[in-house]
Amino acid sequence: MEIRDLAIIGGGPAGLTAGLYAARAALNTVLFERGMPGGQAASTERIENYPGFPEGIDGPELAIKMSEQAQRFGCEIIYSDVDKLERQEKGFKITYGENELLAKAVILATGAKPKFLGVKGEKEFHGRGVSYCATCDGAFFRDGTLAVIGGGDAAVEEAIFLTKFAAKVYIVHRRGELRAAKILQQRAFDNPKIELVWHSVLEEVKGGQKVESVLLKDVRTGEKKEIAVDGVFIYVGTEANSNLLKDLVELDANGYVKAQEDTATGVPGLYVAGDLRKKPLRQVVTAVADGAVAVAQVEKYLSSLE
Repeated sequence: MEIRDLAIIGGGPAGLTAGLYAARAALNTVLFERGMPGGQAASTERIENYPGFPEGIDGPELAIKMSEQAQRFGCEIIYSDVDKLERQEKGFKITYGENELLAKAVILATGAKPKFLGVKGEKEFHGRGVSYCATCDGAFFRDGTLAVIGGGDAAVEEAIFLTKFAAKVYIVHRRGELRAAKILQQRAFDNPKIELVWHSVLEEVKGGQKVESVLLKDVRTGEKKEIAVDGVFIYVGTEANSNLLKDLVELDANGYVKAQEDTATGVPGLYVAGDLRKKPLRQVVTAVADGAVAVAQVEKYLSSLE
């Protein structure tokens, strides 16, 4: 079986940074990514709070630059799902497709995915008007009317982005004030295409072949109203992509790994970086920091094996 010093699972900002640092440290490294590199950052239209880009940078562009930089130093990227991760005496067996390899150390950087609301019609209309990614699907709704569900940074950022295409965007929030950063709130308030629907939750997504309307409920009065829309974008938080770890480490209620600040999991040789780790702030800047810290810990761990 092929043996590697380090396997990184996940090619978002944390994984790509780990790949860069590991390759520069001359570790025999492989990175697994099941889709396009960049993770959630790659589906963000504009990133304005990452240091070094005073004018901001498109999420996909930043992801490509990170990927190119890691590969320039020799990090090999395999575009594949990892099906199984097993602890063995001399490391970790990784199964991907019909292939296997043994890694002396592993950094998990599989990130998180959008949470589903679980309301009637959400699943049925997923891909037919219900979306969780404005940059992926916004252009399909040119001159349409859209509803964005949520009040945090992601919801408000994506609502603003959607006004590039849509004629009207409703932001539906269960409270009477947004949770997003003040600068984003002000942009939303100043945008003539955006209308705030306060104290309301999504009850149902309705339509025929595609989304035609949403049924909203006022959380104070219980009153329901139906609004005609062409699409619904849902931003109500995330949950961890931690299936590979469920039998190896302790997870919280949302599947996030209770790892230390040094990214150690308690399992020798196994580290977790980026959004997958339970932490107070999930941003590109904290993810790349985790990736660098994790590789420093891997180097110490591999030295202890010699």
